[in-house]
Amino acid sequence: MREITIRGDMIRLGQLLKLADLAAGGGDVKAILEDGVTVNGQPEARRGRQLHDGDEVHAVGEALRVVAQP
Repeated sequence: MREITIRGDMIRLGQLLKLADLAAGGGDVKAILEDGVTVNGQPEARRGRQLHDGDEVHAVGEALRVVAQP
């Protein structure tokens, strides 16, 4: 599982996918969400979903964990 460090205590799902270099822009995010993304084991289709420290995202064969930088 790859850890993605964020500044602050929250990031939106679309922003996380871009930060993790899984998507180059909004169109890529939409395509990834259509292919299937899970957040903490639950299917998620909203790119605006708020993610917090410890949340786990699975997308395009990658497992990501959000790590909030204090």
